[in-house]
Amino acid sequence: MSERKTAFPKGIPYIIGNEAAERYSFYGMKAIFVVFLTMFVSNAAGELDVFDETDAKFWLHLFIFSTYGLSLIGAFVSDVYWGKYKTIISLSIIYCIGHFVLALIETKIGFFVGCSLIAIGAGGIKPCVSAHVGDQFDESNAHLIDKMYNWFYLSINVGAVIAYLSAEPLLRSEYLIAHDLNVALAFGLPGVLMVIATVVFWLGRKKFVHVPPAGWALYRKELFSWKGLKMLGKLAPIYIFLAVFWSLFDQTAGAWVLQAQSDLMIKTVNLGFTSIVVYPSQLGVMNAIFIVLFIPIFSYLVYPQLQKYIRLNYINKMTIGMVLAACSFALIAWVQARMDQGIAMNISWQILAYVVLTAAEIFVSISSLEFSYTQAPKSLKSLILSFWLLAVAVGNLFTALVNLFIKRADGSLILEGAEYFWFFTAFMLFAAMLFYSLNRNYIEEYHIQDAQRGLEEA
Repeated sequence: MSERKTAFPKGIPYIIGNEAAERYSFYGMKAIFVVFLTMFVSNAAGELDVFDETDAKFWLHLFIFSTYGLSLIGAFVSDVYWGKYKTIISLSIIYCIGHFVLALIETKIGFFVGCSLIAIGAGGIKPCVSAHVGDQFDESNAHLIDKMYNWFYLSINVGAVIAYLSAEPLLRSEYLIAHDLNVALAFGLPGVLMVIATVVFWLGRKKFVHVPPAGWALYRKELFSWKGLKMLGKLAPIYIFLAVFWSLFDQTAGAWVLQAQSDLMIKTVNLGFTSIVVYPSQLGVMNAIFIVLFIPIFSYLVYPQLQKYIRLNYINKMTIGMVLAACSFALIAWVQARMDQGIAMNISWQILAYVVLTAAEIFVSISSLEFSYTQAPKSLKSLILSFWLLAVAVGNLFTALVNLFIKRADGSLILEGAEYFWFFTAFMLFAAMLFYSLNRNYIEEYHIQDAQRGLEEA
C-alpha cells in the first residue's frame, strides 16, 4: 500500500494559476456578450447594427452550447491521440487568437468568427484540464482530491470575479468610446489573460504527471466493452438531469442581465454608510464572490452539520442543489411579476437570488465535477468529464431553443415576463424530484490513477 501523503502534487499550482487566468478570459468576454450585441455591435460600414434582446439571448446560449459541446472532440483527441498536456497547449493557441479577433473586428462577422475560435479552444481544453488536475493524484493522496476540486473551483471564480468587475466598465467607458477603444480593450484584456494562462501552464510542463493517451485500440476496447457500455448507461441519465440545472444557471448571463437592465430595476444599493451602483453584467461577480466565500463555509460548517442528518453522497448533494436552483428562479420570477405590474424593484433582490443560486452551484457543480472524475475508468477520464461539459451544452441549447420558439412571427412572446421564469422554476423542480427518484440507490465507485506512474517530459 502506498504511503499516505498530505501535500498536494507539485504541478497543482501551475494548473490553478492557468485556470484562474483562463477563466478570467472566458468570463470576461461572456460577461459583456449580451451587452455588446444589444448596444455596441456594428456592421461593415461601422454603423450600429444591434440585436434585440431575445435574439441576443439565443446567440449567448448557442455560444455556450457550442463551447461545451465541443468538449467531446477535445476529450477524444486527448484520450486517444495527443494526451491532455499537448491538447491543452495546442487548443489554447486557437483560444488566444479568438479573443484578439473579437478585440480587433467589431462587426457581427468578427464577433461570430472570434466566438467560434473561442468555442473550439475553450471547449476543447476544458475536459482535459479537469481530468489533468485529477491525474496528478494516486492512491497515496487520493484523499486530497475533494479538497483539490474545491481549490480548482475556487480558482475559476477568482478569475471570474476580476473579469466581471473589469469587463463592462471598459466597454461602457465614455473616454474609451470617444477614442473608439472600448471594444478593443474590453475583449483584448481577456485575450492577454489567456496568453498568460497558456504560458503558466507551459511553465509547469516538467512538474506534471503526464498520463499518456490510451490509443484507439485500448480506448475502443474499454469504451465498447460490456463494462464500458454498462458504465455509460449508469452515468448518462445523471448528466441529462444536470443539463436542466445548467439551463437555469447560465441564464444569469442572459435573462437575469436583461431583467437588471430594465428601467424598473433600481441599480443603486444603499449600504447605509455608502451607496454603490451595480452594472447589470457585473451581477455575475456576485456569484463568483459568493463562491469564494461559500466554499470554505460549506467545507467546514455546512457539510459537517448536514452530515449529521442525511448521508451527503453525490446524489443527495446534487438533488439539494437542484431544489435550491428552482428556489432562486422562483425569487427572480416574483421580482419580474412585480415589475410586470409597474412596481420598481431594487437590484439587491437579484443579489439575494445569487446567494441561493451560488449555494445550488456548490451542491451541484463541484459535486458533479468530482463525481465525474472519480466514477470514470482510468483511460476514459477526459471523455466522462466531457459528458459533464456536454450537460452544460445541452442545458444551454434547451434555453436557446426556448427563446427561439417562444417568439411569434409578429415579435410577441408566448412566455413573457414572469411566465418565462416560472416555466423554468417548475421545470427544475420536476427534474429534481425525478432525478432523486431514479438515482437514489446509485452505488459509487472510485477509479484513481496508479501510484507507480512517473513523470514524463511533455
